[in-house]
Amino acid sequence: MPQSSRDPWELTSLGDLLALAAQMEQEAVDGYVALADRMREMARPDLADLFESLVVEEKSHLSKVDEWRSTSSLPAARNLVRAPEELFDDEGAGVVAPELLSAYRAFSMAVRNEERAFVFWTYVSAHAQSDEIKKAAERMAREELGHVAKLRRERRLAFHAERDRMFDVGQQTLGSLEQRLGLHLQSMAAKAVGPRENNELQSLVDQSNHRAKSLGEAPFESAPHTLRSSQAALESALPLCELLVDSYLSIGDIAGNDQDGERARAFAAQVIHCLRALRSLPVTPVGSN
Repeated sequence: MPQSSRDPWELTSLGDLLALAAQMEQEAVDGYVALADRMREMARPDLADLFESLVVEEKSHLSKVDEWRSTSSLPAARNLVRAPEELFDDEGAGVVAPELLSAYRAFSMAVRNEERAFVFWTYVSAHAQSDEIKKAAERMAREELGHVAKLRRERRLAFHAERDRMFDVGQQTLGSLEQRLGLHLQSMAAKAVGPRENNELQSLVDQSNHRAKSLGEAPFESAPHTLRSSQAALESALPLCELLVDSYLSIGDIAGNDQDGERARAFAAQVIHCLRALRSLPVTPVGSN
């Protein structure tokens, strides 16, 4: 997270929080509008339509925040809260040749933006200065997790439309996938460039092993009908994390009881944090993107 003399998650009022939430959503709207316009100019109406659908989605998020602000009867923020840097990132889509873009890549970018927003709101909650801020930040984090799940479903559809080279993971269980993730993370920790990176990776190893143990002792009653992935997804940490997040979010959607649903979403949240940590580390696993 970017640092300043006053960390961006140190919000002092509900008004500040909602002003920041609206600012973040508007930034996403503006970013997708710019990408849609560029795709029209570059004769890629398919991607223009896709980005315009994301504009509609982000505007619906913004309208929910605005409705929350109006029903709370809050005064306008005296000082505009500075949004954290790089919570919205078009990842080069605004400058790269449109021939190199695809629906899958566009949805992947959108997923990562929502994941960044989710992680940010969990930081806000963790550093909240009042119960009101904490509850509001938790609500925003839940909203973002729902957005992550929706966009990941769209990304899966795009992937299958563009490539049909997926295979059944077969007898692999979520527990065995977590064990495999732990081994990848342990290997990365051994190659870490410094003690901070090593400690962070060791913490991720512990979390993965804890999830594997939990799944071994108490498997989910509901599980995805079939775990499908490319072989490459099993060979390094980042794509394996992606597979696990999709699986946990799927279980959260179809769980037959509240306990399974909450546990699956909690596991998904942990792995999203793992994804964000891996992307920020200077150590990059071989074969990962």
